[in-house]
Amino acid sequence: MLRKRVSIIIIFVISMVLLYGCTKPNDDKELADKELKKDELILAVGSEPEDGFDPTTGWGRYGSPLFQSTLLARDEELKIVYDLATNYEISEDGLVWTVYLRKDARFSDGEPVTSEDVKYTYEMAANSGSVIDLNILDKVEALDEYTVEFTLKNPQSTFIHSLLTLGIVPKHFHSKNYAENPIGSGPFKLVQWDKGQQIIVEYNNEYYGEESFFKKITFLFLSEDAAFAAAKAGSVDLAYVPPTFAKQEIEGMKVVKINSIDNRGIAFPYVEAGGKNEKGYPVGNDVTSDLAIRKAINIAIDRQALVDGVLEGFGSPAYTICDGMPWWNPNSVIDDADMEGAKRLLSESGWKDSDDDGILEKGDVEAEFTLLYPASDQTRQYLAISVAEMIKPLGINIIVEGASWDNIEMMMHSNAVLLGWGSHDAMEMYNVYSGKAAGNGWYNTGFYQNARVDEYLEQALAATSEEEAIGYWKKSQWDGETGMSAHGDAPWAWLVNLDHIYMAKENLDMGTIKMQPHGHGWPITDNILKWHWSD
Repeated sequence: MLRKRVSIIIIFVISMVLLYGCTKPNDDKELADKELKKDELILAVGSEPEDGFDPTTGWGRYGSPLFQSTLLARDEELKIVYDLATNYEISEDGLVWTVYLRKDARFSDGEPVTSEDVKYTYEMAANSGSVIDLNILDKVEALDEYTVEFTLKNPQSTFIHSLLTLGIVPKHFHSKNYAENPIGSGPFKLVQWDKGQQIIVEYNNEYYGEESFFKKITFLFLSEDAAFAAAKAGSVDLAYVPPTFAKQEIEGMKVVKINSIDNRGIAFPYVEAGGKNEKGYPVGNDVTSDLAIRKAINIAIDRQALVDGVLEGFGSPAYTICDGMPWWNPNSVIDDADMEGAKRLLSESGWKDSDDDGILEKGDVEAEFTLLYPASDQTRQYLAISVAEMIKPLGINIIVEGASWDNIEMMMHSNAVLLGWGSHDAMEMYNVYSGKAAGNGWYNTGFYQNARVDEYLEQALAATSEEEAIGYWKKSQWDGETGMSAHGDAPWAWLVNLDHIYMAKENLDMGTIKMQPHGHGWPITDNILKWHWSD
C-alpha cells in the first residue's frame, strides 16, 4: 500500500514538472497568483480514524470534530466561548446545567439543530459503552426547542468538557452507519472516503459561523515517512512530521512548531510488591515504592538534555501532567539535573553501595527495576534509554525493555512504564492520580493514593465553576506541604512535552493555534476556519 501511495506521489510530481516545463518563464507570476487563489488544501496530518466519524463513540474528543458542532469551544487562549450554545447556567448545587441554543444552526442536509438533537446525542454517547464517559449524567431534557437541561448525579465541574468536545449528531439521521456517512452542523461535510487512503471534505454551506477560505480539503492517510516524502515532493500543503525530520529544509515549505501538553513521563509503582489486581496481575515494586528513589530520579534527570537530544530541541521539559494549562500549578516545577542533590537524598535515606558493584542497596533490596516502553514507539525508546543512562551514576540500575501494549498491560502495576498523556480536560488529572482510579485500566497504574490529594481532587470536581475548581486542582499538585508533584509524593517522573511539528507551504497562514493535546485525532484542524493563503 505504501509503495502504491509513493508511486502516486511520484506520478503527481512528474506531471507537475512537465506542466511547469511547458510554461513560459514569464508565466511564473501567474502560476504564483493562481496558487494564492487556490481554495483547496491537501493535508497529511494524522492517521485514519479506526471507528469513523461518530462523536457518540469518541470522534473529535481530542480536537474539533470538523463535521459536527459542539455546544461550547475553547479559543486560542483556552478560554471558553460559545459555539452552538448562546449561554449556559449552573444551579447553585452544581447538579443542573441549562444550555440555551442558537436558533440559526442547521445540519448540512438543511434540517434545524434543536434541543432534541442535543438530548439524543448525549443519551446515545452515555449508552454507547465507548471511551465517552458520561456516567455522571442522570438525565437530559429538552425544555423547549432551543433549551436543554442536563441533570447530574453529583456535582462535577469537569462536565463542562463534554460540552466542549461532544459533537452534536442529528436525531433524524443518526444510525449504525453514521460513522462512515456523517452529517452535522459543523463547517465541513464528508463527500468521499477511500478507506485506507484518504477522505475528501467540502465546506458546509449551511454552516452558521465564519466562512472558510478553503472550500475543499483532502486528508491523506500517510505514515510519518510517507507524509514527509509527500511534503518534499510538494504534493501536500501540510504534513505532520516527527522531530527527526524537522531540521531538513524543503524548498517552498516552512516548519510549523506548535506547543503541546502531549507529554511523556515515567509512572512508578507506588506501593510495595506482593499484591495482585482483579485480573491476577502483580502489583507493587519494592524499589520504586521508596520515596527517596522516586524523588532522586526526578531531581537527577536533565529534562532539557532530553529535549535537546531526543526531541532535537522540539519540545519542552515537563514537570506535571498539565504544564501550561489553566489548572497547572507553577510551584510544581523543580530544579532538576542535580546529581549531587540526588545522591545526598539517597544517602540520607539509607541507600548505600555496600558491595561496590555500582548499585545501591537498602537492606536486602537492590536499587534496580525495569522500565517498560511500547516497542513500536521510537521516541519513547530513546527517552527510556537516555533516562537509564542519566540515572546510572546515582547507583540506580534501570533495565529498559520494549514490549507490546498487551504485555505492558500485564506488567504495568509492578514495573515502571513510560506513558503519555495531555488533555484540555482537568478530569485527566483526577483519573491519573485519584486513589479511586487506582488500577483502573491505564489510569493510576502505580496505585498512588494520598488522602489530602484525594480531598483536593474531590473538591475540584464538586466545584460549581471552573474558576473555583482550578484552586483545588493546583493544591492537589502542591499545597506547600504535600501533593502529587515531584515536590510531594513524586509518583511520576514527567520528562518532556512534545512539540507538534508540521511542514507547511510557506504561504499558508494558519493563524494562532492553541496548545495541542495528546496526539490522537486531528487537533490541528481545530482553528481551520482561520487558515488562508497569505499575500
